[in-house]
Order: sequence, then C-alpha cells, then structure tokens
Amino acid sequence: MGDLPAIYSPQAAEKRWYDYWMRHRLFCSVPDGREPYAIVIPPPNVTGVLHMGHMLNCTIQDVLVRRARMTGKNACWVPGTDHASIATEAKVTAKLAAEGINKNNISRPEFLQHAWEWTRTHGGIIIEQLKRLGASCDWERINFTMNPDYSRSVTRVFVDLYNRGKIYRGVRMVNWDPKAQTALSDEEVIHKEQQGKLYFLRYTIAGKGNACAIVATTRPETIMGDTAVAINPRNPKTAHLKGQRLIVPLINREVPVIEDEYVDMEFGTGCLKVTPAHDINDYMLGQKHNLPIIDIFDSNGTLNANAQLYIGQDRFDVRRQIEQDLDAAGFLEKTEPYVNKVGCSERTNVPIEPKLSMQWFVRTKDLAQPALAAVMEGRVQIYPAKFKNTYRHWMENIKDWCISRQLWWGHRIPAWYICPDGAGGGADFVAAQTAEEALELARKKTGRHLQMQDLRQDEDCLDTWFSSWLWPLSVFDPDLAGSPNANPNNDFRYYYPTADLVTGPDILFFWVARMIMAGYEWGGGCPFRNVYLTGIVRDKYGRKMSKSLGNSPDPIALIDQYGADGVRLGLLLTLPAGNDLPFNEGLCEQGRNFCNKIWNAFRLVKSWEAHPAAPQPDYAAAAVEWFGALLNASAAKINSDFEKYRLSEALMELYKLYWDEFSGWYLEIVKPLRGQPIDPATCNATLQFFDVLLRLLHPFMPFITEELWQNLAPRTEGESIMYAPLPVPQASSPSRDAAADFDFAKQIVTNIRSIRQGKNIPLQTPLQLFCKGALSAPVAAIVKRLAGISGIEAADGVRAGAAAFLAGTTEFYLPLGHLADAAQERRKLEADLAHYVKFLAAVEAKLANPRFTASAPPAVVSLERKKQSDVQSKIKAIEEQIAAMQD
Repeated sequence: MGDLPAIYSPQAAEKRWYDYWMRHRLFCSVPDGREPYAIVIPPPNVTGVLHMGHMLNCTIQDVLVRRARMTGKNACWVPGTDHASIATEAKVTAKLAAEGINKNNISRPEFLQHAWEWTRTHGGIIIEQLKRLGASCDWERINFTMNPDYSRSVTRVFVDLYNRGKIYRGVRMVNWDPKAQTALSDEEVIHKEQQGKLYFLRYTIAGKGNACAIVATTRPETIMGDTAVAINPRNPKTAHLKGQRLIVPLINREVPVIEDEYVDMEFGTGCLKVTPAHDINDYMLGQKHNLPIIDIFDSNGTLNANAQLYIGQDRFDVRRQIEQDLDAAGFLEKTEPYVNKVGCSERTNVPIEPKLSMQWFVRTKDLAQPALAAVMEGRVQIYPAKFKNTYRHWMENIKDWCISRQLWWGHRIPAWYICPDGAGGGADFVAAQTAEEALELARKKTGRHLQMQDLRQDEDCLDTWFSSWLWPLSVFDPDLAGSPNANPNNDFRYYYPTADLVTGPDILFFWVARMIMAGYEWGGGCPFRNVYLTGIVRDKYGRKMSKSLGNSPDPIALIDQYGADGVRLGLLLTLPAGNDLPFNEGLCEQGRNFCNKIWNAFRLVKSWEAHPAAPQPDYAAAAVEWFGALLNASAAKINSDFEKYRLSEALMELYKLYWDEFSGWYLEIVKPLRGQPIDPATCNATLQFFDVLLRLLHPFMPFITEELWQNLAPRTEGESIMYAPLPVPQASSPSRDAAADFDFAKQIVTNIRSIRQGKNIPLQTPLQLFCKGALSAPVAAIVKRLAGISGIEAADGVRAGAAAFLAGTTEFYLPLGHLADAAQERRKLEADLAHYVKFLAAVEAKLANPRFTASAPPAVVSLERKKQSDVQSKIKAIEEQIAAMQD
C-alpha cells in the first residue's frame, strides 16, 4: 500500500504498463488449442494522425479483444496501415511544391522515392498514437498494403480476375476529380447540397427567325458541348419543337431536337440540353440516339480547344463569365436560385466532373451475389441491424467498379501494352504478375520474339480499395488471394474467418461489402462473422468533428490531460451502435473522475487491517451477501450486453455498480471506524469484490485496472490482469431475503437522509426512529450505521412533531421535537396531502371508467390498482401525522 501515491497519475502508469505489456509480448498470438478470436484493424492512412473517429473505433476494438483474452480465447488483433493513394500522393505533391519541385517535372521513380521517404517519416506516427490509447494489437503482425508480400497478393488478384474475364478495359463515363486528376468510383463521390442557380437560356429555332426554345440548366459552362436538346414526346408544351433544329447560344452550332421518355416534363421548361461528354445520363441518351460526343474539359477542369470559347479558363470562372456574356448577347432569359446536390470528391472535396475516359473495371454482379446472400441469410451479422437493408440495396444495384487511378503512388496496374504507343484504346496488351511473365505472354500472343523494350506497363495505379478488400485474407496468408490452387497456411486456417469487424457505416460498401466479396472469391467464405458499425463523432452542436471546422480536439492532448482510461470512458459512456456520438470534453473529465474514485476506494480498502478475532457484524454480513448477489447479476447482464454489442450499456452497468452500489453503499457500510480493525471475513470478501470489479472494468480501462490489480496481491513478473479470467455468473444466487433486506434498508436510509437535508439536521445529530412493524437485525444495524440513528423502537401510532415516511408499505417516524418548525412541517404535510388526494382522484377516475378496465391489458389495470393502494396508504399516514400535530 505504501507504494501507491495519494493521487493517481495516469501518465506514469500508462507508460509503465504499456512498456510492461510490450516487454512480455502479452499482445502476441500464435495458433494453439484455444478458441480463436481475431480482429483486423481498419487500416488508417499510413501518413495520417489519430483523430476522434480513430479513437472511438480503436477503443471499441480494444475492449472486444481484451475481453476475448479474459474469456480464455486466443485473441489476435492484427494492426496495419493503408497506403492511401490519393491522400498520400496529394501530400507528397504539396511537399514537393513547397520545395519548388513540380511533380510533372520529375520522373515516376523520383516521385516514388519522395513518397517512400514521406511514408517512412510519417508512417509510424499513428501507430505510436494508438499505443498511447492502450491498443493491444499484436504489433509483431503489423502490415502495410504496400509491403512486398501484400503487393504480390494485389497483383495476383488482378491477373486472376482478368484471366477469368472479370476485369476489362474500356472507355466509359467516370467520375473525374480535377484536383487529384484521377478517376473515382461512384462510392468515392459524396453528394452535397449547394446553393446555385437555374439558368434559362434561349436556343433559337433554326429557320424560324427570332423564335426560340427556352432551355433550363444548372451548368451553362457546358453548352459548348451540347449535341442535342431533348423533349418528352408526351409533353404538349414542347410539341411544337418536334423535328426542329436549335442553335446553341454563343457558338451557333445547330443541334437536333430528340424525343425521349427520360425527359422530366416538370423540370424547368421541359427542354433538356444534352451534353454526352459531361453527364452520365446525357451520355446514355447520346448512345441511344447516336449523338456525337464533344469533350470540352481538360483533366484539370479547364476548357480545351473543343469548347471554342474560354479556352484554358477554369470551369467555375467560365460559369461566372458566361452568364454575363449570354445576358449581353440576349440569350439569357432569367436566372432563379436553385439548390441541387453536387457530387464532390471524397478525398479532395472538389466537385467531380463526369468524364469519358479509358479505365479498368471489375465486373461486380457475380461477385456480389454470395456476399449479398451472406448478410441476408445471417452468416454475417450487422449491428445495428438497420444497416442490413442499406447493404441489400447497394448490393442489388451494384455497378461495375472502376479500379484504375491516374496516380503514381500505389499498386501499378500489372498490364503491359505490346507496342510503344500502346496508350490507345485499341492497343494489344497482356496482364501478368511480373514484367518477365508479361514478355513471355506477349511473345505467345503475337508469335513474335519481342524484347522488353517492346512492352510498356500501364501508367495507372489500382484503386486503394482494390488492395484493402484483401485485408482479412492477406494479413494472414499473403499467398492465398488470387491463387485458386493455393493451400492456406496455419495462421489462415486457425484465425480465419475473423470474429468481429469494427468500422464506420460510411465504408459499409467501400470496404465491408468488398471484403465479403473477396472472402467468398478466395477465402472460402465470410471474412468475419459480425460487423459492428460505429457512428460519427459529433460536437455538442451536432456537427461532424473536423479540423476544417476547428471543433475536433487533439486526441493526444486529451490523453495528456485526462489519461487514456478517462478518454476511453468518455467516448464509450454515450456510445450508441450505428448512431452518431455526441461528444464533449466533459465526458473525458467524467472518465478521469471515475479513475480517481476507483483509486481512492482502492487505497481505502488496502488501508484496512483485519483482526483475526474480530467477529463479522450483522450489517457487514448482510452487505457482503447483498453485494455478492448484485455483482453476480451485473456480470450476467454485462455478458448479455456484449453478446448484443451494447458496449455503452455494459459500461454504464459497471459504472453505476462501482460508483453507486460499491462505493456509495457497500464500502460505507462495511468500512471500520477510524483506527478500528475490520473482521477477516468482510475484509477478504471486499478484496475479492475489488478483484472482480477490476477484471470487469479492464477491457474498458486497461491501465488503472492493471495498476491496481498488480497491487491487490503479490504477482509474478509477466502476470497481467489481461489474462485473468472474467467472473462466470452463477446460476444460483444468494438468499433473496438478504437482497430484499438490503434494498429495504437503502430505502429507509435514503428517506432519513432526505429529511435531514431538508431540515438541515447534520448526520452527527442522533435521531430516534419509530417503525410501525419489525425490522430484521441486519436492516436495523445498517440503518443505525448509515443514517445517524441512535435507536429504533416500535410505534403504535403517530408521534406529535414527527416527520413520517414510507419505505415499501412500512410507516416510519422521526420525532424531531425542537429540531423542526411545527408550523412549517404542517404546511408541508398539508401540501403533500393535497397532491396525493388529487393524484388519487385521477387514478380512481381511470379505474371507474369501464372502457379502460375492459380494454386495457390486465397488467396495466393491475398497475393502476397498485397505484391506488399505495397512495391511499400515503394519504392515511399523512392524515394521521396532521391529526397528531393537533393533539
């Protein structure tokens, strides 16, 4: 006990115990005879830093894996990082620009050298930050999506899918990010509401003088790419335009009026400008009606020579300028404010540009079928279940996956073109795992003795998700994915499928669905059994926490101030699965206060000295039996909460159990008077209770529980609470009479304390208690000890000047004499009487209504009758008190 300081210092304890865990390799896992429990971490960006979303996600994972260890499972938490193509390339490009280096002026190998240097410099930051949080990952298994073994998996999977006809290359409309200058998948586009305008433009009817059609658009800068105007054939308002040709404003191009049911007759004027190169729906109309395609944008979002006007200017600058020019030329009818949803790049946050581009795609329809069935048939459970339908909708409407990205950082597409100018869409190519293999395939394909210089590898990289969808497979067996005839290694056979996946609902399709697809394609089944979806961490105003808003605290600063356990507790106390987390710093302070509460209680208990001859008092025996039963029931409830992934409820059960019941009641009852010994039975029971509480708390609060558990009893070097077994709830519980007695005593004590507080009577002032009934010896002992009662006597009637209360149905009186103001007491009693009389009248009116008693469920009617009986007892007791005051 002397080693424990008076005040808990989380910083010292956290470093000491994390070093201890690492030194003894307590997080490491190897296959053995135990039941496996595996989790793979959602790999954060390699050059990222910890944010509140990471904190929440990793805390949940750590709770689950630590609890698994304590239930005797072989727990394996695999950590790692993702190379994050777009984000990392953007950071490296910005770094080079700050050094005066333009990415376009250096070679690919030179750029990759800078990227690897950046990764080596920044790649370990987030890992060290996760350790500060207490993450008990098996760091010897740490992986990276650009590690050589992992990269070979990615390449092998591409070749396997290509050889089976599931990957193809073609020109299709894609989402283009003009800032990152790369294609994006549909899932990487976030639609945001933006305030804009609806522009009503005059398109002159060819050969009709000044007659014109009014066309409404939100993007006037694209009119230079118009190749038709579409109308609905059933729309009488536009029937006069059938068969006509219109002249596009400013550039005087004649375009046909086409008819199609696709056109919404209610939007705008019923006339739709068709720009096949810059809108996916327009592209489909163009294909259907054989329209020409005019691409007016360069890859950076500026207008090219095809536009004829505004060449080299940014698309949004053109939008502002063309409005003025259209108006000046008499082509602008009017504008109206308009709110529409604009697709923005998930990574760079700029509006995407639909663009026709030669890209690589995965045919996903067949891949999606077993992954959809796995969730719908329950082989993979999603928590909360409301996201199951979201998953189903996505998977039933899945589109081919655009997997090529116009980037240098990432897994380069393993395809080689068989001609120096092989960038063209018609060029011949082969897909292979290595350049040497590509050369052999190319020789076979062409029948020519080609040399390496006759081949050129595709310049693009694979989508980052194309590597991360292999994560649960390749972290255990990097040789398995993409190898149909491979035999799984021992790690894979033992740990796969993993148990739980903890991630955010925003990547349910990005990552979760694709991992399930990959699992069925190469792993033989589901990669995990359960998916726990967290919510978004939001501030007290409901805003998503972000650096740009300045409303997101620095997680490490929070840990420095409140300790890792305090921050973990603050995150988890209000954690609703799948719903957003309303976070404020006060929750962390609450967590730190709870740590201090545990610390102080532990120091109190360890200061007790047991005397072998000291008998156990009745009140202590009752308290021990009561808390033992309560602890057993709480352990059972916590088990149930974990089975349903109700982590917040499990933690709150523990929080209340420790703070309210153990510290607030149990310790107050059993603690010996200052300087007095305690009996051995109570002392030992209390230490055992503390041991169980620490074990139950450990998954949530690993550092302080390790610190105290190590001080609770002598331990050998290398022992840790993380491997101490959790309590197994007993089917049979202690005497119900003991629990009932204790709860009855708590009611009495609470009432007496309330009366003392209301009348400002200190606890040191002894009071006599009168009871209309008999109290058991344990109940009487507890009441005397905690409520400042000098004696308890039987009462045959109401005592004058006494404060009365009910505990259950038993009446109690506290004669206060000169301690209370009789007139004030009477006024209070009369006010209480009026309140209960009014309440009784309402209850009796309800019970007198035959429609209520006939139609309401029997349990509801029974509850109302109980209310009636209870309030009648209270009214009778108050009336007796008032009558006694008049005597």
